[in-house]
Amino acid sequence: MNAAVRLSVSSLRAHKRRFAGTFLAVFLGVAFLAGTLVMGDTLRASFDTMFGDATSGTDAVVRSADTITTPGESQGVRQPVPTTLADTLAKVPGVAAAEPDIEGAGQLVGKNGKPIGGQGPPTLAGNWITDPELNPYRLAEGRAPRKSGEVVVNRGAAKKGDLALGDTTTLRTPDPVKVTIVGLATFGGEDGMAQVTFTGMTRADAEKYLTARPGEAASIKVRAGPGVGEKALVDRLTPVLPKGVEAITGQESAQENTDMISSQFLNVFTTLLLVFSGIALLVATFSIHNTFAIVIAQRTRENALLRALGASRRQVTTTTLVEATGVAVTASAAGLAGGIGIAAGLQALFPAIGFPFPDGDLVISALSMALPLAVGIAVCLGSALLPAVRAGRTAPLAALRETAVDTSAASRTRAVTGLGIAALAMAMTLSGVLVSPSLWTAALGAVLALVSFVVLGPVASTTAVRVLGGPLDKLRGVTGGLARRNALRSPKRTAATASALMIGVAVVSLFTVFGASLKATMDQTVSRSFAGDVAVSTPSFGAGGSGLSPRLAGAVQRLPEVDTAVGLGRGVAEVDGRGRALTVTDPVALERTFDLGKVDGSLRDLGTDGLAVTRTEAEKQHLTTGSKAQLAFTDSKKETFTVRAVYGRSELAGDYVITRAAWAPHRTQDADTLVAVSFKDGVDTATGKAAVQKVAAQYGNPEVQTRDEYAQSSAGGIDMMLTLVYALLALAVLIALLGIANTLTLAIHERTRELGLLRAVGQTRPQLRAMVRWESILVAAFGTAGGLGLGAFLGWVLVKASDGASDSAFAFAVPPVQLLIVALVGLTAGALAGLRPARRAARLDVLRAIATE
Repeated sequence: MNAAVRLSVSSLRAHKRRFAGTFLAVFLGVAFLAGTLVMGDTLRASFDTMFGDATSGTDAVVRSADTITTPGESQGVRQPVPTTLADTLAKVPGVAAAEPDIEGAGQLVGKNGKPIGGQGPPTLAGNWITDPELNPYRLAEGRAPRKSGEVVVNRGAAKKGDLALGDTTTLRTPDPVKVTIVGLATFGGEDGMAQVTFTGMTRADAEKYLTARPGEAASIKVRAGPGVGEKALVDRLTPVLPKGVEAITGQESAQENTDMISSQFLNVFTTLLLVFSGIALLVATFSIHNTFAIVIAQRTRENALLRALGASRRQVTTTTLVEATGVAVTASAAGLAGGIGIAAGLQALFPAIGFPFPDGDLVISALSMALPLAVGIAVCLGSALLPAVRAGRTAPLAALRETAVDTSAASRTRAVTGLGIAALAMAMTLSGVLVSPSLWTAALGAVLALVSFVVLGPVASTTAVRVLGGPLDKLRGVTGGLARRNALRSPKRTAATASALMIGVAVVSLFTVFGASLKATMDQTVSRSFAGDVAVSTPSFGAGGSGLSPRLAGAVQRLPEVDTAVGLGRGVAEVDGRGRALTVTDPVALERTFDLGKVDGSLRDLGTDGLAVTRTEAEKQHLTTGSKAQLAFTDSKKETFTVRAVYGRSELAGDYVITRAAWAPHRTQDADTLVAVSFKDGVDTATGKAAVQKVAAQYGNPEVQTRDEYAQSSAGGIDMMLTLVYALLALAVLIALLGIANTLTLAIHERTRELGLLRAVGQTRPQLRAMVRWESILVAAFGTAGGLGLGAFLGWVLVKASDGASDSAFAFAVPPVQLLIVALVGLTAGALAGLRPARRAARLDVLRAIATE
């Protein structure tokens, strides 16, 4: 064993360059994984601290006990509690203070007329709580609001909007409210609570603009007196609470907020990063395996001599594995340091581009360090295992061979196995997307499709390289022909080298196709459902924004250019015990502005107790026109509604429609999400749009768009998602290119004598460099072509599987320009990967190269 270790150490010292590519592949994969885990731990700890600070002076929160949660949302809607309850709670023994907490959506408009925030984090408004311990915000400048129209804003929001003390601006609630800034506040010593904006108003203004009726609050914050713990305080409050109202500790409230962030954002975000870490490590596996396979092939004579001198198979195998362990441990340890650097970079980068990451020191846990280290070592050793076993099987007589160039070809067994896996993958995929839609079946089929591509790689590489390299004979003459033959001499090596790039390109192509399909779906939805001329909207993602004033549609309707203007509001209720989102609108105007498909019954007759339902939802709930359905609202009131219309399409109109009159008694903070406008005959779009913009300017200046512009903006978040995906996948592609460069470098080493002979018979250095570069481009072209085909297929699978799992109809689209760019990037990257090996080959001394054994 000691001899094997000494041999391994000597080999690593003598051939450090051979393992440079392997070191980088392991380093990058481990760094990405470690960075993801550290970032996840840091975010969780930061949010824990942030919400802990928000409730640090609050010992109990009194709120409605019941929530209504709609599908796709983890945070339910609660009934408000009466503000007078605060006076009752203040009299309970052990209570030092109790204040109503009135909270709603409120978006400030900056000095330039544009809204502040709204792209992800919430934009909040509420009453300025006078008790300093119950209020998580602290006045940094100015004073608290004393009269109507005065507000305190967090200092971060003021900086973003270029606002200062004494400035007058607009607060969208969503009705526009003129406010004067009299104070600037901080949160926990920072300019705000992460990227959240906050506007503090007088209690009277908060009740007027943020609630449906005066005397309502989201909750009551309670502070305990000296010597009373949080749990004891809750026990004292519970007996005096009315039915349907509960008290929880401040710590429980903070934990609920943290859990909500984890379920809605953190888990999704960290899972996404872990998926890309896995892709990077998978790509690294191919590069590592290829490196060890080539090194073992090159050391055939060396290993054979060891066997001839008495070394056992186990000792030779152990020697190789010890080398792999040395590289794995060193690279993984370095990757941990790189991961901490990545996490620090992400922590600085994301807040700068508006992502809601709170400030805080990096949290480095034992698991975040141990897991990437173990994974890096396991990946490296697993990738080196087969080459190590192959090294142990080297026969002593192999020492008599003159060369150790790898010319391994694909076997018939591999071809049969690969075709079998491909057939099974196709059957499972088609079954999962066409026969009996199942996302899991389709996903398993997609994984098998990837496996079949890898297994069939050596079989397909010969034909693919011949086809792709065919033009080189005419374009580059002898140089091109030699490059093609070099790529053909070892199909297994070519396939293994190209497979790493193929996986990276396949995932890029998958998301490119899926993103284009989502855009096509959105365009199809708007074109098919929206029959209006312009749309007024507040485009945003996440929890930000304040919506549109419900009075805007009426104001637009009064324009002489407008035929119909209809606003779409949102409500929630339990329909026969199930939480559902309600579209609150004028059904008659809705039918004139949106294509609802075939309508059974009449939308004109909904009144205050009528309901319109999509045909899909009606079939699920066994409802027809005339059916009765019980709706339970957030104010605890239950009413029986009659289904008076069943319509066909739901993409923009939603699954349930009620009138504004039916919603009015139960509404909370009222807002529209969209106002659709149709012009009168003879009014051109530009004229009508200009008229609507003048009215919209009086209601907080929301964006007015044509139908095409609205479709494009609705899909705007897709481009942001794709940009993030491409940035993350760049690491996988980089590892793949390192693999190509390393393979070519090792191939040049084993072909040293051959290259010397080519130079001796007249090949120039530029010709030699061109030969190596074209070989690199051919390998990259094979990987890119396979990745494009696999990615397009997997994109189709994902679109069809999503279509089967959703009520909405997904459109499949292949973006030729974007995929062409992906192909060009792959080929360019292949050329870049061949630059260093080509330069190294051209520098070989001719006489020494010929003398090499």
